[in-house]
Amino acid sequence: MGQCSSTTRMRRKRKRGEEEACRESMERARGCLAMVKERRSRFYIARRCIHMLLCWHKYANS
Repeated sequence: MGQCSSTTRMRRKRKRGEEEACRESMERARGCLAMVKERRSRFYIARRCIHMLLCWHKYANS
């Protein structure tokens, strides 16, 4: 009986460790996705500004 309960405890500990690792990796993934999203939006703004600077003469007479 003692062996079964200790084996069950070991499995629970291992499972908790796996759940924590999974949770940590998901948090890292969210952080990476947020960083990618921010960089993409900054790149979009920079691209629009450059386009506006290059094409300002088209709209200067309007």
